[in-house]
Amino acid sequence: MFRFSLRRLALLLLPLLPCAFITRAEAAPIRIAYLCKTDGPNRTVDDAAIAHITTLGFTVHPLSEKTRPEAVAEDMVVLSSTVSGKNVSPAWREATKPLLTWENDSLDDLAMTGKRHDVDFGETEKERYLWLVNAPHPMSGGLPAGLVNAYTRQSPMSWGKPGLGATIIATVYGQPEKAAIFGYEKGATMDYESLAPARRVMMFLDNATFTMVSPQGLCLFDSALLWTAGRTERASSCAHLTGNAKSTD
Repeated sequence: MFRFSLRRLALLLLPLLPCAFITRAEAAPIRIAYLCKTDGPNRTVDDAAIAHITTLGFTVHPLSEKTRPEAVAEDMVVLSSTVSGKNVSPAWREATKPLLTWENDSLDDLAMTGKRHDVDFGETEKERYLWLVNAPHPMSGGLPAGLVNAYTRQSPMSWGKPGLGATIIATVYGQPEKAAIFGYEKGATMDYESLAPARRVMMFLDNATFTMVSPQGLCLFDSALLWTAGRTERASSCAHLTGNAKSTD
């Protein structure tokens, strides 16, 4: 009887316990505003990306490429490469929400690189491999330094030459001057002496390549997304994958 009474007392007091006792699993999921060309020819690729991001525990809301920062209530932003750079608000440069993108044409507007196309940013025609240069960083997903098979077949890759405050994770294989995955911590110096207002990350994808990423490439994407969201403890999850053996197309 005494033990039963204590249990009843605990149940009565449970609503009064501080929030610190709420488990991580009960925490509200991070909400992502996914900016894309909502009626574009690659919408099915964006839908595949959105569906995958949802499996990581995020709530994803697709929004028009013209959406301005002040209209976004979500916690962080993903900027797909299906957007038209001219339609993306330049105000995203100063937005205080974490942002991940694979739209190389917006890198200069975001102050993540310089302004010269094919010099400071651009895309390769056909590549398949990355060269991982920062294995200890959570965005590397636990993969060892060196060759990583990023795509299932040769496909375009986006790249940029970031500012001095960037953390470079991977470069295009054989082209070390082209960073394929890089990020800025909040407060880091980007290009034009701009300070990152929140975490900023660039990925190697192109308009239609999300459905072509290999298991290693997808895991790098996951790790970068989780790091952008501040979920670093979940980002090192690729070590079980063997992606460093080079194959031929």
